[in-house]
Order: sequence, then structure tokens, then C-alpha cells
Amino acid sequence: MFEPQSLFFLFLILCAAGAVLAALLPRQPNRVVLAWLGSLSSLVILVGSGEVLLSGRGWQVELWHVWSLGRMVLQMDRLSALFVFITGLVFLPVSIFSAPYLNLKKYVKSYSLKSFGIYYHLLLASIVLLLVAGDALSFLLTWEAMSIFSYLLVNYEHEKEETIKAGYLMLSLGEAGTIAVVLAFFLLARTAAGLDFATLRTAAAGVSEASRWAIFLLSFFGFGVKAGLVPANIWLPRAHPAAPGNVSAILSGVILNLGLYGIVRFNADLLPLQDIGAGAIVLIVGSISALVGILYAVIRNDMKEMLAHSSIENIGIVTAGLGAGFIFRIAGLPALAGIAFIAAFYHMLNHSLYKALLFLGAGAVDYSAGERDMDRLGGLIRVMPWTSFFFLVGALSIAALPPLNGFVSEWLTLQTMLRSVELPSMGIKIIFALCAAALALTAALAVTCFVKAFAMSFLGIARSPKTSKAVEVSRSMQAPMAILALCCLLFGILPTYVIPVLDNTIATFTHEHMVDELVPPFFTVPKGNAKFGEAFIAEFHDLSAQVGHSFIPGRGLVVLHRGTERNPVVFAMSTSYTFVVLILLLGGSIVLFRVLTRVRKVARGPAWAGGVRQLLPKMTYTATGFSNPVRVVFEAVFRPVIFEEKRETVAKHFRMAIKSQRQEGYILERTIFRPCARSGEWLAALLGKIHSGSVNLYAAYILASLGIVLIIQRLM
Repeated sequence: MFEPQSLFFLFLILCAAGAVLAALLPRQPNRVVLAWLGSLSSLVILVGSGEVLLSGRGWQVELWHVWSLGRMVLQMDRLSALFVFITGLVFLPVSIFSAPYLNLKKYVKSYSLKSFGIYYHLLLASIVLLLVAGDALSFLLTWEAMSIFSYLLVNYEHEKEETIKAGYLMLSLGEAGTIAVVLAFFLLARTAAGLDFATLRTAAAGVSEASRWAIFLLSFFGFGVKAGLVPANIWLPRAHPAAPGNVSAILSGVILNLGLYGIVRFNADLLPLQDIGAGAIVLIVGSISALVGILYAVIRNDMKEMLAHSSIENIGIVTAGLGAGFIFRIAGLPALAGIAFIAAFYHMLNHSLYKALLFLGAGAVDYSAGERDMDRLGGLIRVMPWTSFFFLVGALSIAALPPLNGFVSEWLTLQTMLRSVELPSMGIKIIFALCAAALALTAALAVTCFVKAFAMSFLGIARSPKTSKAVEVSRSMQAPMAILALCCLLFGILPTYVIPVLDNTIATFTHEHMVDELVPPFFTVPKGNAKFGEAFIAEFHDLSAQVGHSFIPGRGLVVLHRGTERNPVVFAMSTSYTFVVLILLLGGSIVLFRVLTRVRKVARGPAWAGGVRQLLPKMTYTATGFSNPVRVVFEAVFRPVIFEEKRETVAKHFRMAIKSQRQEGYILERTIFRPCARSGEWLAALLGKIHSGSVNLYAAYILASLGIVLIIQRLM
């Protein structure tokens, strides 16, 4: 059995071999190597990080000592192991999917698969190295490497102008965030004896209140850019449509998580938040990001752009959960803080799974139908049944419907928000109430969004010639989607096995275990213990909570939070039992239907379409029409602009037909970025006037500047 540390170095060797072979081999063998070495590398880090997650035996390697900066360290604790595990869980199916997907005609004719393979393996290596970096210097170096390789993959179709613009926007905003992170590290390390994380934790005790706020704001903004949080999320909806489908799955399933990792590592581990106002900022920004993201996801018709906005929504939900955890911990409510952190990490894990599945599904549709516009899709369930099924699993998961994984984490997040009644501050209670309302509206709109996505894309009839010619993708593209769909089901029906692992992870910075607060030992302690009395457990046994104890290992299958004696159960649920009940109901319905159809013959005929002999594609409901009520209700947010209007005479009665195209301006561009850009242009024009070309005038500028510096120095 390999040690986790040995598996890590084996992983680096495999990534290096993948990059070298990608540079040497021709196209066809290159695709095979990408699939095999990418999958093998992912399996290695899955095993290595899983061992650390389950056993808690982390590792640390000191690389070398940098003069005046201290030692460079690689280390894996449970927090970094969780993020590495999710990385492997996404890269494994994406690597398998990439081999046939990169055989698209546009890639074969115009782009180099060698460069893609090199960037792909180096990106995977840089992400894992970032997550195991144990000092500020190696963290920043690997952060920059990750940013560059992800930019190169997003910019893979570099012959398209919109791709170049999207990649540049992603890179420039990312660099702005990196500068903020560098400043945060600088402020934290001013009084430290070195840059390794252990030394920075020790030095954190001497950081002043003003410096704490500065470090929090800088780190939250810097990492928030990478996470896609408002207001620095404008790169995300542009990068996803520009990137290849497999790269989009990595962007949403892995890259966004790195921003969350930075927020948690900085503000929960290195310099834990102590001001409840900072936690409120995290909660508010997360809630606003979730609502803004889903509003724009509902009205977008490009599948990948819609999924990109949905990623903003889900990362916002995770951030809101982290904010709630920070507030509860600062307020002296460790149990609720632990539940909030568990819900946030659980949702992050779930989002990586179902968003990777949905992006691979969108990539399969684009591969086969050559279309991503939901107004021009339709009827794909007849020609792509397996892709349709897997996309449906992802849509149900992200819509948070039981018994799939999205339900568990969103349910826990909303239940945690309701526990704000235990907070002492009325102002914070009001903030929680408003944020909980925003998250509830977000959840409702998410259902609308993915009903539209599945129905308009896969049901009905084809609305374009390309769509009508689509065929099912190969099994090598179906298998990765099947893996992710199975994970969505397992992480949904077995939350009582996931929660203890997450509990051990958050204990690295909360220093308390909360598993008893969520997973009562109904199986392992049948007669009760100090926390759960015999009468309490007996009541749940009467509700069949002990069903399965004879052959299912673990503490039980019920997620429950216990309150006081007056309110013994605050909330409880079991997706495991729900899954069994749903199977029985569906099976019973099918049997009943079969029996009834045998007793009474069913006449089958052509579908009635309002008396029309043949329903044409242009007569069917479109994605635009489906989402139009949301456009109308939230018109104040979208502020649509009509940028093209055509008037023409139609039919023999000379009626006037008016065709208009509307475009929704992004609210953050309209309210923040465009005014800032105009102000910058005005300032640049103003400063440009000082360039007169006169040497004497330039000498006067220098003397004036020197005089100002001397005066300020004198005053100080």
C-alpha cells in the first residue's frame, strides 16, 4: 500500500509524462495518452487525498530555504485533501470525455492537440500543487501557474475574436485579484519570522484590528475574483462559452473552488475572522451573487452561458453558507457554525459533480448537434436518449430535488439560515432573514431555469436542421457522464457517510467535531447515550429510523439537528429512506399502469396539436418564451435594450410585422464597470494634457513633486 506522500510524487511524475508525451506524439495517439494519463493521474490523487481525508494522517515535505523568505513547504491536511479529492473527482471523467470530444472537426482542422495536452496536464499539476502549498511563496507561484494554464485552455480556440477577448478579461481580472492576495499576504507576514503557514498562524495573534480588516477585504476580493463572486464575476459568463466543453467543466467544477479554498484558508485558518461584520459581508455577497447568477441564468438561451451564470449562483450559495458559519462562530454558537460549514462544503462538492455533468452534457449536445442555442434545439431525447437521461439527472440535482445530492446541501443551508433566531443581534437577524429570502427565491428560480434547459433542449421537436441530424455520442463520451450521474445519486442518498468526513475536515480550523449534531447514532447506540436518550431514540425507531441497521454500516441514515427539551427536533430528513419510498412509488405506478392497460385496451393515435395537421418547429414553445415571465417581472434588473428592429408588410391584408431583438445589459457592467471605465478614460485624457513636450515644464513637474514629498515628510 502506497503512502499518500508517495502517491503525490507519483502523480507529479504522471503529469510530467503526460505533458512530455503530448509534445512528442501525433494527434491520434495524443488523444489516447490524454485520456489514460489524465485518468490515471486523477485516480492517484483520489486515492492519496482520500486516505488523508479518512485517516487524518497528513504529510509535510520541506523543499528548500529561500534567503530572507523562510522555508518552502508542501503539506496536505484534511482541508487541502478535500479540495484535491474534488479535483480528482472532476478530472477523472473529464479526461475520459476529452479523447473523443477533441476529435471535433473544428479542433482537428484548426488547433493543436499537442498544446492542449501540455496545458491540460500542467494545469492539473499546478492545481494540486497549489492546494498542497504550505507557504505563501509556493502558494503564489502555483496560483500564478494555475491562472496562466487555465487562461491558455480557455483561449484554446484562439482564432475567434470573442475567445481572445474572453480569455484576456479572465486573465486581467485574475491578475487584479492576485495583486490583492499578494498584499494580504504581505500585511499578514509583516511581523512573521517566515512565510510558511504555521509561522503565519503564530504571527496572526499580533495583527491589529485595522490590519485584520484590510487583510480580510483584500483576501476576500482577491479570491472572490477567482470564485466568480459579485462584483468581479463578469469574466465567468464570457469564459465558459469561449472555452471547449471539457474545459468549461474544469472551470466550474475545480477552478472556482480554488477561490473558495483561498477564502477559507485565509479567513478560517491563517487569520480567523473575529468581527461579526466581516462574516456579514461574506453572507451578503454570497446571497447577492446567488440571486444575480440565477436571474441571468434563467433568461440565457446558450446552454454554456446559462450554466456559467448558474455557477455564479451555486458559488454564491456556498459563500453564503461560509458567511453564516463565520457569524455563528464569532457569536459563540459552535454547533451552528459547524453545521453551516458542513453545508457549504457539501454544496461545493455537489456543485462540482452536477455542474461537470451538465457541462459534459452540453459538450455532447454541441458535439452531435452543432448547436448550443436552446431556441434551436429540441427533440434530442429521441436521438440522444442516454445523453438526455444523464443531463436530466444533472438538472434534477442542481434544481435540488430529492433524493439527489443538490437537495441535501441546499436543504441544510436553508435550515442553517433559519437558526439565526439564536443570534443576539437584531441587525444580524434581519440580514439573515433577507439573505434567506434571497436564497429561497434563488432555489425557486433554479427549478424554473433547469425545467427550461431540459424541456426546451431535449423534449418536443427539433427546431433546426442541425438538431434533426443529431445522433447519440459514443460510449466513451457517455461513460464519464454516467460516472458523474452515479456520484450525484450516491452523494444524495448517503449523506450520513459524507457528513462525518466533512466534519473531520472542518475540525482542522474549528477544533470541534459536530457529527453528533447532524448524524445521530441510531444504529450504533440502540439504547441511547448521554446526548441522545433512550426514549428519544426509541421514538425515531418507531418511525423506522433503524431500518437497515443489520446490514448497513455507519451511525444511521437520518440527518437531524436536536434542540432543547421543549423543542427536541429542530429539523430532520433522510434521503436514503426517501429514495426507497420513491422507488416503491414509481414501481407501484408502473405495475398499476401495466395492469390497467391489460384490463382495458388503450387506443393510440397521433398527438393532437390544436387541429393543425403538422406542427412546424416555428409554432412550438421556445426557451425565450418560457423565460419571458421572468424577464417581465425583473425588468428593472435586466434593463433590456432593443438594438435591432425590423418592420415589414406581410400577407395580402398588408399587415405590419415588427421584429425586434432585445439584449439585456448586465447589471454590474451598467452600474459599476462602465462608469469606472468612463472615469478612467476621463482621467487618462486629463493626465494626457501634461505631455506638452517642453523639457522646462517636465523639470518643473519634478521640482513640484519633490517639494510635495518633502512637505509631507516634514508633517509626518
